[in-house]
Amino acid sequence: MDTSSSGSRKVIPIVPQAATQTPDGGEAVMVSLYAAHQKIYPRSVSGVFANWRWAMVVLTQLVFYGLPWLEWGQRQAVLFDLGARRFYIFGLVLYPQDFIYLTGILVISALSLFLFTAVAGRLWCGYACPQTVYTEIFLWIEKKMEGDRSARMRRDEGPMSFDKFWRKGGKHLLWLAVALWTGFTFVGYFTPIQVLGSEVLQASMGSWEVFWSLFYGFATYGNAGFMREQVCKHMCPYARFQSAMFDRDTLIVTYDAERGEPRGKRSKKADPAALNLGACVDCSLCVQVCPTGIDIRNGLQYECIGCGACADVCDTVMDKVGYPRGLVRYSTQNALAQHWTVRQTMAHVFRPRVLVYGSILGAIIIAMVVSLSLRTPFKVNVVRDRGVMARIVSGGNLENVYRLQIMNASESTQHYQLSVDGLKGIAIGSETTLAVDATQARWVAVRVQLPYDAATPGSHPIHFEIKSLDTSDTITEKSVFVVPR
Repeated sequence: MDTSSSGSRKVIPIVPQAATQTPDGGEAVMVSLYAAHQKIYPRSVSGVFANWRWAMVVLTQLVFYGLPWLEWGQRQAVLFDLGARRFYIFGLVLYPQDFIYLTGILVISALSLFLFTAVAGRLWCGYACPQTVYTEIFLWIEKKMEGDRSARMRRDEGPMSFDKFWRKGGKHLLWLAVALWTGFTFVGYFTPIQVLGSEVLQASMGSWEVFWSLFYGFATYGNAGFMREQVCKHMCPYARFQSAMFDRDTLIVTYDAERGEPRGKRSKKADPAALNLGACVDCSLCVQVCPTGIDIRNGLQYECIGCGACADVCDTVMDKVGYPRGLVRYSTQNALAQHWTVRQTMAHVFRPRVLVYGSILGAIIIAMVVSLSLRTPFKVNVVRDRGVMARIVSGGNLENVYRLQIMNASESTQHYQLSVDGLKGIAIGSETTLAVDATQARWVAVRVQLPYDAATPGSHPIHFEIKSLDTSDTITEKSVFVVPR
């Protein structure tokens, strides 16, 4: 084993539990290969970007907690009914066959993320990511129960007392309440939330409902209450691949080193030029307010979530010492290096790649909207009944039997007219009109007949036409008519 020696002291780069001396009797120093995790105590901050973060917290949670309670007609406005295979989104009723729309939503989400990242870095992470939102909520509860940053640090370092016990216990009870309500709301998107509420009160929830309520709730409790920045730094893949979408014209939270260095403490009345100091007073508040515990003065780091907390607190310090704001601000690397104005900076932010992302995103959104607006409110599947062979029936006609599935995607009962063409003399020998209840699907057996000797033996293409008598929408589906040899 290799060791490094200085006198009789030797450093062993392993962490054995029993070794205390080197073979020659010198003192051994144990060096861990892993840095111990240091708990981060984010300091509260106020300012423009803090206000934006709280506005996003309020907006996102109003949407998340409020949507399941909205009604649309006689049902829940947004409901993903997996058992019935129906997805209700306000006036839309989607079936598994509408998977293309889910694909479109995912593509739009991905391109939006690429666009926002190319323009202004990790805006999603800093303002709207559920991890950030719930961490803000949990930190607010922690501050109300345990006090500000310094009070929390003193309490954690001190011995257990009644005051410490009830404050921490109360904090965790509130965290659990928020987390469990979050889990309950999440399941309320898949089970009608009023029904789910009745099941909770009657202690009659299904096993999967219990599992997902607890799973989502405790995930919220653990991630926002304990793991916090560890999720952003080590678990979130976005932190790793964001660099592929960054360039020197991306807006990021950045420190103006040219203006701030050399940093150093000084009195409010001192002339920094006379002391050969920059604008940074080295107060370390930018580090104290950072939710991931980084020092923005060290440059762009993947741990930075772009929340702007350091910019808010630095502006406050600059106001107190009488210096211009913006030592820490949203800017680009090129803008700092070339001293661009805000107008020049924004002109370079909206560069070709951003315009390409925006154009593609806009085109997909328009295509989705047009497709949804032109979407026929019912669907049809045609399956030839292979259990019934082609046969001769009364009157000397050849008959094939088909099974048609008609799915009514509207929220009112619809009536449909069936017809068939493709061969001379072909006709439907069974009922040609039927009704399908709102948001339901119905299988019907359809007998199709053809005069004998009207077609040569083999398979012949035919077309079923299904017309809605209520909306005049029409769907045509292909199939084949088999003439036996």
